[in-house]
Amino acid sequence: QVQLVESGGGLVQAGGSLRLSCIASGRTFSNYAMGWFRQAPGKEREFVAGITRSGGSTRVADSVKGRFTISRGNAKNTVYLQMNSLKPEDTAVYYCAADVKLMRQPPDRDYEYDVWGQGTQVTVSS
Repeated sequence: QVQLVESGGGLVQAGGSLRLSCIASGRTFSNYAMGWFRQAPGKEREFVAGITRSGGSTRVADSVKGRFTISRGNAKNTVYLQMNSLKPEDTAVYYCAADVKLMRQPPDRDYEYDVWGQGTQVTVSS
């Protein structure tokens, strides 16, 4: 199955931007829908954004709508999460995940995803 490695996390001030990347290896990347999730300390993992195999359909959580954008480059085996206007409440470990099922929309439930990366820390200071 595919292996996933996230990068791009770090410390940023509120109002700033970061772009996370998740590079896949091992299988055909375009056979997977991709998602981003996050987990803050003491909280459950939550859906952030998802994108279908071709990139033709995306969805984002209401909490990040208008601020975060998901995209993918199948030629580069990479999915991105552009995060703008960051808030302290965006602080979390961010994970990318891959779903082999063919769906019209990317799933927003973590149990739908088959493979997970190790996560990258995003910290937003006030």
